[in-house]
Amino acid sequence: MFTTLEHFLKYIKYDTQSQENAGVIPSTEKQWLLARELLQELQERGINASISEHAYVTGTLKSNSNKEIPSIGFISHMDTATEITGANVNARIINNYDGNNIALNQQVNLSPEDFPELKNFISHDLIVTDGTTLLGADDKAGIAEIMGALDYLISHPEIEHGDIKIAFTPDEEIGELAKNLNIQEFGADFAYTVDGGELGEINYENFNAAKAAIKIYGRSVHPGSAKNLMVSAITLANELLNLLPANETPATTEGREGFYHCMSFNASSEYAELNFIIRDHDMKKFESRKKFIAKCVDFLQGKYISAKFELNIIDQYYNMFEKIQDNMQPVNLAIQAMKELNIKPVIVPVRGGTDGAALTWRGLLTPNIFTGACNWHSRFEFISIQVMNKASELIIKILELAAKS
Repeated sequence: MFTTLEHFLKYIKYDTQSQENAGVIPSTEKQWLLARELLQELQERGINASISEHAYVTGTLKSNSNKEIPSIGFISHMDTATEITGANVNARIINNYDGNNIALNQQVNLSPEDFPELKNFISHDLIVTDGTTLLGADDKAGIAEIMGALDYLISHPEIEHGDIKIAFTPDEEIGELAKNLNIQEFGADFAYTVDGGELGEINYENFNAAKAAIKIYGRSVHPGSAKNLMVSAITLANELLNLLPANETPATTEGREGFYHCMSFNASSEYAELNFIIRDHDMKKFESRKKFIAKCVDFLQGKYISAKFELNIIDQYYNMFEKIQDNMQPVNLAIQAMKELNIKPVIVPVRGGTDGAALTWRGLLTPNIFTGACNWHSRFEFISIQVMNKASELIIKILELAAKS
């Protein structure tokens, strides 16, 4: 049996970066490598496990009780973010962190001046990158914490628990959100994604989310004879951006404040394409944001009749709180477990989405609990070994309390 740390150091050696617009699930073949490794590990532990045609790894550690106990699921994703490579991760452990700068390499420092949260980890043992890749704690830490908890439970059969349902999923980072997980076959009464941040964090609110693609067809004319003829798609795209409120972007909002965010802008005089994401926790404000961006496009189309504008808005996911508020059992159980472990619960609305958000809307209530990962999606990513161990302890405590109740 492995410790949580041993699992983690093993999993981050797998490059599982996902890829946008691949048209297949998983979006990258390399996710299969970790999926098969996890399948083998579950089976070696006597867990009834399988792998789907889309690299979803699921398994059940059967109940060791004669009582009727809820079947609880724990879910983490295998892929890593698209922003920075996850290949050739070279992690190292900083024992008993002293609060000073950590030199990741000769050019890159992990500094408490840039990342003040580092001061919360003085005396912790931190796992950091070498400054050239991300670490992969999002969400291989979650996978390791689940596996560490399973190893502990298997070696301590005196701890009573019901059926434990496990799922490791691909392509969370590109918004697939466990859409190929068969909830009925999975068989959990409720579940948790182990994919959160700091110690004690629990999430049961998240953004409502949509993406908007805007295409602008202009008219290119030689600049020497362009007066009253040229319709520059670049200029129109820039005007569109200026219609959106400057104080409602990711860089100017926090908490439950929503935003518009231009993810990409590709343009020439003849043609421009802009891709946005639209986010808000409040459903009414979310709907208003979609209507506003449509109104901006309609305004410009009326102003520039020689151009052509196309808008396509697609909803991506919704705030899980709309469903969880009617049954807070999974949330209350996790909070109770934290308190028994002397962990202060930190209730945070997610400024993003989780697999759990989509699963909750499909009928499986799935709040999100912490992994301890910090500075996700960057070369400055780090995680505390002590917090990782606490996450495994939390999983075990949730199962213990469910058995007692």
